[in-house]
Amino acid sequence: MSIDLTLDRIQRLARLFPAYTRPTCHIAGTNGKGSVSALVASMLSSSTPPLSVGRFNSPHLVSVNDCIVINGESVSFEIYEQTRAEIVRTDQERNIGASSFELLTLTALVIFERAELDVVVLEVGMGGRLDATNIISDECVLVSALTSVDLDHQAFLGNSVSAIAKEKAGIARRRKPFVVGGQAHPDVETAVEEAVNAAGAELLYALPVLTREWDASIDGAPLPPFSLSAIPFVPPLPLPVRFSMPCFEHPVLALLPLHGEHQLDNLALAVSVVSAVLMNVSWTSVRRRFTDEVIARGIRSAKWPGRLSFHTLGSPPLLVLADGAHNPASSKTLGTYVSQLVAMHHESAPSRPLSLTYVLALSHSPPKTPRETLAPLFPLETPANIQVRTSVALVDFTPPEGMPWVKCVPPVELQEVVQSLDPEAETWLDESDAPGGLGRALEWAAKRKGEEDGLVVLAGSLYLVADFYRL
Repeated sequence: MSIDLTLDRIQRLARLFPAYTRPTCHIAGTNGKGSVSALVASMLSSSTPPLSVGRFNSPHLVSVNDCIVINGESVSFEIYEQTRAEIVRTDQERNIGASSFELLTLTALVIFERAELDVVVLEVGMGGRLDATNIISDECVLVSALTSVDLDHQAFLGNSVSAIAKEKAGIARRRKPFVVGGQAHPDVETAVEEAVNAAGAELLYALPVLTREWDASIDGAPLPPFSLSAIPFVPPLPLPVRFSMPCFEHPVLALLPLHGEHQLDNLALAVSVVSAVLMNVSWTSVRRRFTDEVIARGIRSAKWPGRLSFHTLGSPPLLVLADGAHNPASSKTLGTYVSQLVAMHHESAPSRPLSLTYVLALSHSPPKTPRETLAPLFPLETPANIQVRTSVALVDFTPPEGMPWVKCVPPVELQEVVQSLDPEAETWLDESDAPGGLGRALEWAAKRKGEEDGLVVLAGSLYLVADFYRL
């Protein structure tokens, strides 16, 4: 099935079920939607007494039901299956022909409505104006938000960042706040301003967030460095941050556990979304449940797997950084972060050799090319005095359930791209036709590391990250 962006099918199908009425934070963008959604949901669910909070993200990571979350836990597979079966049966009986994503979106909305949740954080799938999530009514929307916009899905959204931004800003609702996060392209803000004003929404910009010196008194004692002493290469500590919110007298001092400087922009947008919710006149009584300490606790508790997430495998342990970077912008972010890690490691242990191994897979997504996506990673930008031995394993990922249009770029094609970008990098292709290529790639990475300090970076697609978590 190809992608046909329209709201006609899902609107017809949704009318056959009770209306969706949950207060909702609606979040669009190219990069950072998931991180912002996770932060917003974590902050809102940390109130005293807690609010009941739903969250919908796509695509799913490991299992299809894990994209529908209530109070921090994926809905049970039984509830997901029962609800989806009911929706599929109705779709077939009425011969509507809803797409897989439309069925998934309506499944989430029906589950949230039946659970009578206090608030829902709803992530747009692709675009905004014609995305299936945009069928929710104006009355439901507490706030709309836009994360960083960049080139992606041009075949469906437009060939310029301004055209894509306009489509994504199509979730703006009349007389409702629309918060814009930090943008890399100046054209985005102009296009968004026009679209938001045309919709009659209230245009807001993300509140500033500042980093601070480490303070062990914030939110309890800080986490120690990575506890496995057998791994000299260690992830960084959570980042201390400071910001003000209009609804609180005191500034918020918090620890941000999500890694990478780009998460400061995501946090700024998430905080601004929560601020807009709490400033809503209909939420005056709920606002009393929140303090600056509650917000700090929510930030500290946020989790978003598969985005600059550290894991260990085997013995001796192998440190793996998993990230779903899948387009040039997110690859640039990943490359910058890995460069910073390498520099930090060299500063702390300048005499120790360092190996860097990538395990990569990419989706076939023209007009985006593998070369455009991988160029920010090869060769890695590091100071001239830092020597890094680079190896690259190229693999396939498991096709995602219900998305037959998603195809993997052949590993041999990726190998050619890597070798053209960085001729000194050693590459590996799986010579076996048997399942388990990712496992064999990780075994190869462990052997390449040997006695050196080493980091494995697994990236290029969330579908590959999902395979990693299954493994």
